[in-house]
Amino acid sequence: MDLVTPGFGLIFWTSVVFIILMLLLKKMAWTPILNNVDARNKSIEEALVAAENARDEMSNLKADNERILKEARAERDEMLKEARDIKANIVSDAKNSAKEEADKIIASAKAVIENEKTAAISELKNSVGALSVEIAEKVLKAELKDSDKQNAYIAEMLKDVKLN
Repeated sequence: MDLVTPGFGLIFWTSVVFIILMLLLKKMAWTPILNNVDARNKSIEEALVAAENARDEMSNLKADNERILKEARAERDEMLKEARDIKANIVSDAKNSAKEEADKIIASAKAVIENEKTAAISELKNSVGALSVEIAEKVLKAELKDSDKQNAYIAEMLKDVKLN
């Protein structure tokens, strides 16, 4: 059984070589590997933080864009309302102006018609007065003894006179 049980020297030298190998690996391999892993973890964490910041910034920009778009729509609606109000005022003013002008024209036409009517009535009265005076003169000049003769004479006079 000597083969299965190692000697003290073998165990000692194996332990020494193992400890030296561990020290060399720690200095040469483990430290750079752990530094690289830590650096990689740090860069991944920074990338995650940057991605989170970018996502927050994008949501803020999106909210700002929504707010600006909402304000633009409200301003557009306000401008359209003002334009409609201005249009309604212009149309109303034009209607009122046209109505006032039409009323003035109608009043002027009524005044002209009234003046013409008054002038025509005055002229008709003058004509009737003159005609009556002429008839009276002729009747008086004629023999006024017979009423049949007077009526015939008046009828004859009326035929001669033409009314316009």
